[in-house]
Amino acid sequence: MAKVTVSLDADLVIEVMLLSGTRNPQDAVELIVRDYLARGHRTEARTGDADDAHRLREQEPPRAEG
Repeated sequence: MAKVTVSLDADLVIEVMLLSGTRNPQDAVELIVRDYLARGHRTEARTGDADDAHRLREQEPPRAEG
């Protein structure tokens, strides 16, 4: 997997390390990003996306012919 280097404010990284309970800044930021992405996927699974809008519209009852 490709790696990316990002510069962050030291106070921000320390806060992330405290929240994640890790001693390594790289691991702390990675855990927070992975958690953020997982939450987004869970939200999509519960609420759907724009392509699912047809499920929310009320279906018209079939018209009686004749």
